Amino acid sequence: MKIIVGSRGSSLALKQTEYVIEKLQRAYPENEYEIKVIHTIGDKMQHIALDKINDKGVFVKEIEKELLEHTIDLAVHSLKDMPSDNPAGLVYAKTLAPSDYRDCLVLKNCSSLARLPQHATIATGSKRRKYQLLKLRPDLKIVDIRGNVNTRLQKMANQEIDGLVLASAGLKRLGLEDLISEYLDETKMIPACGQGILAIQVRQDSELLTMINNISDEITTTRMELERLFLKTVNGSCHIPVGGYAKIIGDQVHFYGLLGNEDGTVLKNIDKKFSLKDASEEVTALAEMLMREVYER
Repeated sequence: MKIIVGSRGSSLALKQTEYVIEKLQRAYPENEYEIKVIHTIGDKMQHIALDKINDKGVFVKEIEKELLEHTIDLAVHSLKDMPSDNPAGLVYAKTLAPSDYRDCLVLKNCSSLARLPQHATIATGSKRRKYQLLKLRPDLKIVDIRGNVNTRLQKMANQEIDGLVLASAGLKRLGLEDLISEYLDETKMIPACGQGILAIQVRQDSELLTMINNISDEITTTRMELERLFLKTVNGSCHIPVGGYAKIIGDQVHFYGLLGNEDGTVLKNIDKKFSLKDASEEVTALAEMLMREVYER
């Protein structure tokens, strides 16, 4: 069987897709695998800030269209880029072991957030990162930036930018871990829902669903489901600061949630420990509590 895998064309997207194919080849060597690069509206509109594009699926719609049209058989995405709902006819398979969930700082001439000079310029395209960073360092100047990891690194080198906030997972997958100046764990910056996790999307009637589920990581899949539940409950998008991280240890979950309004004047975070068996109800309750705190003021 020939399996065509849809992917965005960036170095990071291709690395992630190659990782999934490697796992499939190891389990199902009798199949042939081919990558089809698909350019999305988010890739084409690099000059516009993400929150100004009135579309939740800026990095996925074109790929999902090809899945539904049977021109590809599965798609590999960064879960944090995915809208809160799947289109009719498409589902996520269970996922593989994750990379690092944390955000990090890549600084030009400094070793840490604390050592940055007053009014230093930090670039990020995320409201979630921007407003959390300003809570830690209100003096910082936050500027918008677009582009893939290598493009952002080049912009920092060539422009008056003192540092970047990036996902640790992307740098690690690209072999650029040495560029990380400081990790920002969930006590400093709550990550995007699904950060470090791959979304493997297939048609709901695809035989690939069982094949992928058979090589999946159960703990990561549970984390994916809980963080996606939080995102869906708060109706999250790139227009608002929203984040969620489910830290699963044994039969316990420590959930960190973040929600704010569009301009960041209201930004609330919460964390709570609870039993894994009650996790869905607890995450839903936390999301609803944050919505009341943010929107019913």
